[in-house]
Amino acid sequence: MRRRWNGALGRLLLALAVLLERSMAGERATTRWKTRRNTALQAAHRRGVPVEALATRLELTPKWVRDVVGEPHKEAAAQTGRPRGRRARPPG
Repeated sequence: MRRRWNGALGRLLLALAVLLERSMAGERATTRWKTRRNTALQAAHRRGVPVEALATRLELTPKWVRDVVGEPHKEAAAQTGRPRGRRARPPG
């Protein structure tokens, strides 16, 4: 039962990370939102969501997600823009 709850909570945290990724604006707000997004990514990964699922859902590279999950404080401080390899979203 606990494993099922961890899986469900991990997916919910992933949805939160996606929401935070897609709703950022302004430099200071961007930094705050990305820190929160990275925290949600780390929590989802701890609950068992694989890196590939996180990367696919956020449209980021698996390497970048591994960096965030592996070294949270260093990556959160260094992250200011979108990483390379991110696909552009269609307008609208």
